[in-house]
Amino acid sequence: MALPVRTQLKYWGLAAAVFAVILWFLGDVLLPFVLGGAIAYFLDPVADRLERMGLTRGMATGTITVATGLLFVILALAVVPALVRQTTQLVDFAPQLFRNLQSFLTEQFPSVMVEDSPVRSALVSIGDTVKERGAELLNTALTSALSVINILLLFVIVPVVAVYMLLDWDNMVARIDELLPRDHAPVIRRLARDVDATLAGFIRGMGSVCLILGTYYAVALWLVGLQFGLVVGVVAGMLTFIPYVGAIVGGVLAIGLALFQFWGDWFWIAAVAGVFFFGQFLEGNFLTPKLVGSSVGLHPVWLILALSVFGTLFGFIGMLVAVPLAAALGVFARFLVEQYTDSRLYRGLTDEEQEQP
Repeated sequence: MALPVRTQLKYWGLAAAVFAVILWFLGDVLLPFVLGGAIAYFLDPVADRLERMGLTRGMATGTITVATGLLFVILALAVVPALVRQTTQLVDFAPQLFRNLQSFLTEQFPSVMVEDSPVRSALVSIGDTVKERGAELLNTALTSALSVINILLLFVIVPVVAVYMLLDWDNMVARIDELLPRDHAPVIRRLARDVDATLAGFIRGMGSVCLILGTYYAVALWLVGLQFGLVVGVVAGMLTFIPYVGAIVGGVLAIGLALFQFWGDWFWIAAVAGVFFFGQFLEGNFLTPKLVGSSVGLHPVWLILALSVFGTLFGFIGMLVAVPLAAALGVFARFLVEQYTDSRLYRGLTDEEQEQP
């Protein structure tokens, strides 16, 4: 006999509370395991495809591990040092950038940049803040990141966890399926499939889109000759998961830098703008429809809210679990709406039921 609904809600509520407490107190400890699980989840379709091609699960995992290791070495040697160097240079150059902007506006729009004008005061204030706090903020961010994601976690624990979870992924899913409450197993499986479809469409799909566009923006801006093009391309690619935000932020940064670097040479300024227009065309007509699909059921506003709430409550680990939790909550909300619209509370009594005494 199934447990009463009230008793079940108590158990599920207790499980949710325990999960929140674990995230609160053990977030830093769980970080490598969450990262490893996310990597395994992302690569599981690749392993499944290799298995269908005739490889065993172990051989598929080994092939993926070797290929990922080679890619990581290439990035570490060729891309990461340049990215760090350009980021540091951009922080150092920012005060000069604001001074150049102030001089440009003074020459072109003298009526706007009179002494004590709001625009002039704002630019001076921003420039002074960046000059005083920019390097400090960068150093603090790097120090904080290293304190949370230290070298040991990045280069040892995370890859080991990812490899083991990728190797045993199907077995873990089967074991979890065996432990489902028998009365609710069909509904839970259905909800799990919906959550997986949403996550697959968003994390795997948008992750691939972000990687492709970030690489395209960085390489294209580098070929154009834009200073700090690598940093701008990476930022634009990382923000692509929010529709239009990546292109807008990256485009504004790139075109703003191009105006100072290529002022008077409108061909190269137009070329920088064309990079982002073509990137948006590529994303909207080919990448997103092919890799993500028409709809994954995860609204950008809902995603931003989840990232903000979980990031504030649980820090970096909260931001990592925000996307799967947001997807799960969205699926549960749609399921509850479906149950509500099929209930007597929504439909009311039928004519036959109303005629009964």
